[in-house]
Amino acid sequence: MADTPPDHQASAPFEGPEKLLEIWFAPSPTHLPDSSPSHDGRTGLRKVPRAVWEDMLDIVKCKVLSFVEGTEIDAYLLSESSFFVSPHRLILKTCGTTLNLFGLPRILEIAATEASLPNVHRCFYSRKSFMFPERQLGPHRDWKQEVEYLDNIFKNGAAYTIGKVNGDHWLLYMTTPDEPLNGIAARADCGSSSLESEDGYSDYTIEILMSDLSLQAREPFFTTTALDDGPSDAPSLHAQELSQSLGISHIFPPHLTTLDAYSFSPCGYSSNALIKWGDDSLEDDSHHHPHHSIPNGASRRSHSGEGYYTIHVTPEEGWSYASFECNIPLSTAPSSLQNKRKIPDLKSLVQRVVKIFQPGRLTLTLFISCKDNEADDLSESAVEAAQKAFKLALTDSSLVREKEASHRYKRTDKINYEFGGYDLAFASFELK
Repeated sequence: MADTPPDHQASAPFEGPEKLLEIWFAPSPTHLPDSSPSHDGRTGLRKVPRAVWEDMLDIVKCKVLSFVEGTEIDAYLLSESSFFVSPHRLILKTCGTTLNLFGLPRILEIAATEASLPNVHRCFYSRKSFMFPERQLGPHRDWKQEVEYLDNIFKNGAAYTIGKVNGDHWLLYMTTPDEPLNGIAARADCGSSSLESEDGYSDYTIEILMSDLSLQAREPFFTTTALDDGPSDAPSLHAQELSQSLGISHIFPPHLTTLDAYSFSPCGYSSNALIKWGDDSLEDDSHHHPHHSIPNGASRRSHSGEGYYTIHVTPEEGWSYASFECNIPLSTAPSSLQNKRKIPDLKSLVQRVVKIFQPGRLTLTLFISCKDNEADDLSESAVEAAQKAFKLALTDSSLVREKEASHRYKRTDKINYEFGGYDLAFASFELK
């Protein structure tokens, strides 16, 4: 069998690793200056009409393929990745040669004029090192140019490189809370350095960035028919069937998941999922937040919410890539895999994703907010617990394909980083 069907191989390489822009205009929806809903119950950024966002996406050079409206989040599936809108924040994730940062000035203008949000609470921009940096456009040609572009908008941003500069590494730019925008005074009611919610749950994002996918994992993402020439819903129907057959639909419990997926011709796949989560669906909630102990006799208030995950796959040989991103708070304590109605713990989630895509190399990041970057002397930090979960997940022999039984995932990088109000766990693994 040929390593990649020649009829499906693209004529030019495609840049799978995404540019990820996340902008918070308040620490939470309750901190919005005007939290009164519109006639349809929407608040903050969710009051902005879709057509206005599409105007911004034209600048970025991508289009909306489909849309899912959740109770707390609007999820747009794009021709190049994803766009999520919450009342107080938005996330723009784009791959290829899109001009992600060129959308930032328009986003700030839209937030000010359409949602009465003239000030930025925090801004984050991150990406994995590009495979083909010479193909990028605008400021994305070089990390230094991206940082300069952001510094021209934000006055107190900081840029970081995590990992091997001559290997897989992760780049991050972040601003401090309530950063004044071009001299405009910031609001005084959002002064917390942490994005922790009022009930103790933290801002939490995990990314699994995978390269060198196996032939077995890549083949299903090539289509034998031109989906674009069929019914308008053909790409979505094909992607839903593919999601079911590969196990993507069961990464999280299906009864908690609203999945929106799309198959590209001749190859490629994208999906957004909105996840309902709460205390009754989380595995062992006491292990989610090692920093936040509960006093004797007290109990944590019941909490629930809506989060997301997003998956994007570039299956071509030579530059195969898949990404998984999720903001659901996951336990680092082992869970019972027999309980299919529970949200998986961190180790189980990593294993489910890696079994689907079978990467030769992968980078994992967990970015989590914290009040003071200080763990209790008697407790394990959240990022160190995550590092242990990463290693336990990826050194399990069941992850390795039978024909590569002599190979195992070996950790090539482990870095814990403390930022202002955030901790990061970064780890890289290779199949050796």
